[in-house]
Amino acid sequence: MSEEPPALTAAEELALARLALDEGDLTHAADHLAAALVLAPTLPDTHETLTRIAAASGGGLDLFPLGQRAHIGAVVARAHLLAAAGRPAEGLDLLVAATGHAPGVDWAAVPWVTDPDLAGRLDPERCARILMQVCAAAPDPVPRIGRAPLQPYLTLARHAVAAYPRHALLLGAASALARRLGEVTLAVTWASRGVRLAPSKLGEVWLGYAYRSAGRTREALAALERAVGHDPDDLAVYADIAGTLADHGRLDQALGWIDRALARDPTFDCAVHTAHRLRFLRDGDVGHLVALADFTRDHPDDSHEHTDLAESCRSRPWLGQVTPATGAMVDALRRALAADGLPDAAVHLDSLEPPSAMRTVTAAVPGLYVEVTGVADPDPREPRRATECRLWRYDGTTAAPTLPTPSTAAADRVRQLAHPAWPHPPAAYDAAVGLATLDLADLLGLLVHPPEPPPTALGRVLTGQDPSLWVRCAQVWACLGLLHHRTDEEWATSTRRRVLVELIWGVEDWITEAALFALVTAAWVDPAVRADVAGLVAERLADVAAVAQDRPVPIAVSLAHLALATPAVDPTTTALAHRLLVAPARAGRPGRLGRAWRRLTTVLRRRRRRPVRPG
Repeated sequence: MSEEPPALTAAEELALARLALDEGDLTHAADHLAAALVLAPTLPDTHETLTRIAAASGGGLDLFPLGQRAHIGAVVARAHLLAAAGRPAEGLDLLVAATGHAPGVDWAAVPWVTDPDLAGRLDPERCARILMQVCAAAPDPVPRIGRAPLQPYLTLARHAVAAYPRHALLLGAASALARRLGEVTLAVTWASRGVRLAPSKLGEVWLGYAYRSAGRTREALAALERAVGHDPDDLAVYADIAGTLADHGRLDQALGWIDRALARDPTFDCAVHTAHRLRFLRDGDVGHLVALADFTRDHPDDSHEHTDLAESCRSRPWLGQVTPATGAMVDALRRALAADGLPDAAVHLDSLEPPSAMRTVTAAVPGLYVEVTGVADPDPREPRRATECRLWRYDGTTAAPTLPTPSTAAADRVRQLAHPAWPHPPAAYDAAVGLATLDLADLLGLLVHPPEPPPTALGRVLTGQDPSLWVRCAQVWACLGLLHHRTDEEWATSTRRRVLVELIWGVEDWITEAALFALVTAAWVDPAVRADVAGLVAERLADVAAVAQDRPVPIAVSLAHLALATPAVDPTTTALAHRLLVAPARAGRPGRLGRAWRRLTTVLRRRRRRPVRPG
């Protein structure tokens, strides 16, 4: 099989374009020119060649037609030719479309866009619409590193405001763009002027956003409330007001605004999303988030993307992340890593810890000496209930897997998918569909033979910071894969339910947590199984609490968090979970859990922002 030829450079594409032009082959000249524009959109030679092609073809527009599959370079070339033909507004429309497609490219950094005379040749209302299109294509705010390609549009806005200083819509649109690009003072100035000239709902919204970005909350709220006065039926503004109030700790007032919106339309998506998020903030009841997940599933055609569910789950145990393990063994592992791999002289255990913990730590710190001085009752080497799915066998206090290693393909699949964080449980379920084709034997084998971390930044971080977290990731995703096993089977008698239930009642282990999380996830995505899963979670937590009366249970805190993440769990189980969480001395020192995760999240996470309405 022949190798793909290397991609051409902009200079090479231009050379081919000029050669085709000299031969009179205008179609191929245009194709190579479009390719060069993508590679070097501001290169003077590119634009000089485009001018030659236009001159040779009587304008060149026919060489760069638009269509459903138009090449982005052809779209940009046509934009420049439209501007040269005295149709700059149409050209700007196409440049903005290119910016929306590839916002990090300097499509607009060309002289005709930043020409001070351009704005005067544009209708001010059309110019405002063009700036609004730029805003719709840009994040809010635009990260500093991504602002340069949008600066030519802000220069156009400055020139347009200078040319039409009393056009309210233009002032507001210019304010919205300035705010996104960090020019907050300018945004406030322009929006204020626009509102004074022609008070309107949209103008007040732009002003409210500008004030909010400037940290002037009281004035922002006043502007948004005036917007409601202009249009009491625009419920998105109610949600904006509620979000702003909540961000400043005024939760009761925020909920008041959301209740007003829902009284007008109980199905309005922005209000529903905000309501559930704020109610969860108020009382911590996961039922609000489950209801939001249900609403999102049942209303796939919302007005725009919402992130309230992901925001609410972010950084919360099991709702948005794997909880780091606790116990003496992983504490010794973290101390060894902090000491550049030098282990303590010995770890003395009064009772056995989970087999995954024992094997992970001894593998990561080969020189660590572990002494188990006793085996407390109930015996942690025995399953909590009779099961046919026994993953571990013991020789004294040493555990070994009972299953063979999984296939290389299965290990690679999990290595590609496993991650310690997810937006919310339904998103984790959806992502795990990539494991649906794995055999049951492979999925179970992955639990006791987790693959090596991937050769990626994530893998290097986990290896260096906490190898135990990677093992837990692999186990969690293998259990999520079990949820996709034979989905044609009815839940109550399905293989996936039977295996997961056997896993939660097996030997106390990290696998118990992973399997229980998979069951909880099933309840999030399928209301029909919620009562069943809630009952299983209640039974398993009650058993943990009973065992914890006699000996330490390192997985108890994690299972308590899982119970609090379970849809439709009963109040008695919720109260028991809270009691386990406030008894860290018996249940596993959760403070260390939080510190371990924070060390990792400084490297793994990027800050996400809740999008506001376009404008």
